[in-house]
Amino acid sequence: MKFSDLSVGMVITTKSRTIDETEMLRFAADYDPQWFHTDPARAANSRWEGLIGSGWLTCSVAMRLVCDDILAGSESFGSPGMSYVKWPNPMRPGDTMRVECHVAEVRRSASKPELGVVRWRWLAKNQHDEIVLDLEATGFFQPLAPDA
Repeated sequence: MKFSDLSVGMVITTKSRTIDETEMLRFAADYDPQWFHTDPARAANSRWEGLIGSGWLTCSVAMRLVCDDILAGSESFGSPGMSYVKWPNPMRPGDTMRVECHVAEVRRSASKPELGVVRWRWLAKNQHDEIVLDLEATGFFQPLAPDA
C-alpha cells in the first residue's frame, strides 16, 4: 500500500495466520525462555492454565502480517518507534491471528516534506476476536514528491 493510499480513519485488516505450539516453543527457546513460554506442563498448572506465546512472538507475527499484506510494495522504510505496546490477552497454541491497522495520522514531515509520516494503531486479534496485541506505531514512507 502506498503512502498516497492511506487516509485518517481507514482500517486495514491483514489476512490471518495460525500459530502452533512448535513455533511458540521454538521462538521462546531462542528469544524469551521464560517457563510459561517453554514448559507446557508447568504452564498448565499455573495461573495461565496452559502455554502462552511470548509477547515478542505476537509482535513478530503481527509485523509479518503487516509486511505481507500492507507494506509490501510500499515506500515504507522504517519507524522511529512505538508510543506503547500492550498484550491484553495471551496468544495460545493454535490461535489464528489477524491485524487491524487503524490509521490515526497521515502527514508530511515539517522539516523534510519528501518524508511521509503515518501514525497507526495495530490491534492483533485471535479467532475469538480477543485482542492479543495493541500498539501504536509511527512509520516513515519515502521517496515522495513534495507535492504528491
